[in-house]
Amino acid sequence: MRREPETPNGRLEAELSQLFAQYREILPDPEPRPEFLPELWRRIETRKASTRDLRRLTQGFVTAAAVVALLIGIFLSLPQGRVSAFYSNTYLELLAADQAQEDPDEVEIVQAERISYETPR
Repeated sequence: MRREPETPNGRLEAELSQLFAQYREILPDPEPRPEFLPELWRRIETRKASTRDLRRLTQGFVTAAAVVALLIGIFLSLPQGRVSAFYSNTYLELLAADQAQEDPDEVEIVQAERISYETPR
């Protein structure tokens, strides 16, 4: 008879071995059936087919998204016929235009002063 070590690890290993022995007694290994491997391969092929379909669908969506992104990029890079005053004027010109909308009389005075100070060439 083999003597078990008195360490906690040795006791745990002995208990684990005893549990495995009881498990093998209660649930013995089943005998393999002849149709086991063909059934296993059929299930594997079914999963591969569904994965293949999902992969094709995903690749189609990625391709469509890339084409849409490319078309949007091309559309945004084309010059527009009408350019907004916000992008073509300086900050001072925009302030003057805003001031002109608020009080048009002052703009007329400023323009008259500007005209009177300019000298002809």
